[in-house]
Amino acid sequence: MGSGWSSEEERQPLLGPGLGPAPGAAWRSREAAAALPAAAPSPGRVYGRRWLVLLLFSLLGFAQGLVWNTWGPIQNSARQAYGFSSWDIALLVLWGPIGFLPCFAFMWLLDKRGLRITVLLTSFLMVLGTGLRCIPVSDLMLKRRLIHGGQLLNGLAGPTVMNAAPFLSTTWFSADERATATAIASMLSYLGGACAFLVGPLVVPAPNGTAPLLASENSRAHIKDLIETVLYAEFGGVCLLFSATLAYFPPRPPLPPSVAAASQRLSYRRSFCRLLSNLRFLMIALAYAIPLGVFAGWSGVLDLILTPVHVSQVDAGWIGFWSIVGGCVVGIAMARFADFIRGMLKLILLLLFSGATLSSTWFTLTCLNSITHLPLTTVTLYASCILLGVFLNSSIPIFFELFVETVYPVPEGITCGVVTFLSNMFMGVLLFFLTFYHTELSWFNWCLPGSCLLSLLLILCFRESYDRLYLDVVVSV
Repeated sequence: MGSGWSSEEERQPLLGPGLGPAPGAAWRSREAAAALPAAAPSPGRVYGRRWLVLLLFSLLGFAQGLVWNTWGPIQNSARQAYGFSSWDIALLVLWGPIGFLPCFAFMWLLDKRGLRITVLLTSFLMVLGTGLRCIPVSDLMLKRRLIHGGQLLNGLAGPTVMNAAPFLSTTWFSADERATATAIASMLSYLGGACAFLVGPLVVPAPNGTAPLLASENSRAHIKDLIETVLYAEFGGVCLLFSATLAYFPPRPPLPPSVAAASQRLSYRRSFCRLLSNLRFLMIALAYAIPLGVFAGWSGVLDLILTPVHVSQVDAGWIGFWSIVGGCVVGIAMARFADFIRGMLKLILLLLFSGATLSSTWFTLTCLNSITHLPLTTVTLYASCILLGVFLNSSIPIFFELFVETVYPVPEGITCGVVTFLSNMFMGVLLFFLTFYHTELSWFNWCLPGSCLLSLLLILCFRESYDRLYLDVVVSV
């Protein structure tokens, strides 16, 4: 079951049934923790506190996604309140992928210092970022710069909340719970972005361009006050989460939950050599990075995309909200299914991307109804967007688990960091082009079915293996 893809050297030392000090040595080499007692019991111990750790990390990801997507759903209102240009709106979304440029530094920190230090640094950056946006200044130019700076600091928190989910699930959860824990921890960040589609348009009204000048000035001040209310609420929530993680967020359980969690991993340098020389990993990494990067950029400017087909800001918010929420629910359900029926990750991805290709093609052709004569209604737009979000977002935790299985014993944070870095780079390139071609977005719609079809072909040609599962199911018996 994929055992040929890892050498015996890379699998040692392992915790085995009835072993004593050697398992502790393996765990120490990974976590740089204090030595375990000489008579340490066999692996497989799980602790109830693992759910609290998962909850805190998931809420942190939720808040980071919410702050990142603050401006896209209310871009028309933000233009009037702060004088944002089209470049500003695109850049506010672009700070997310730009924040992934130091991604490798966060991966090193996670690998060397563990989960607690990395999560504390991440939450502190989010406190600084959301606080910077709340500084009361009357100069609109300075205010815009503070908002951009806050979005950048929040973007720097992205590498941890997007990459560390498999690391957390391996560290705290048993083999039959790992995929579920990975799904919950990774999906909550996307759910935060979805809630921005809901909170923003409901709290902040769209500007009225036909109002008289005096009424327009009053409306601008009112919209600005409501936007600042949202900013203060996000700042308060992030501060609360930082306080909670500072008070209690242990780096690891007293004993590892599985054989794979206690095994020796490759060094930072050897991990990159292994990843870059593994053609199967590069193939599946592109299958993840290209469509998910395109979809993330497309979701961030969904309001702009749907404006030419006369979809209101509120309707665009609801479409974005339900597309991501549906993907989160289905993603967690798929991950739970993968925990019960092991060794079927490739088949699940093939099914999901078949649906994503069909849904994205339906949406693109619907927007070209003047040529295709397909019915352009609220129902068809809702259905195609929601199905697209369900199929793509639900694939994320399945991809993460497949990445780790494919290149094990490369550390989980490094593996997922590389693929999310690639995904954000694709997203950043698309948003960069969007700043120059924001008046014509039909090309952006065609990127969706093209990227999904390419990913489907790559997954079809991919040969799966389950090295980590081999340790937990075979070696531990």
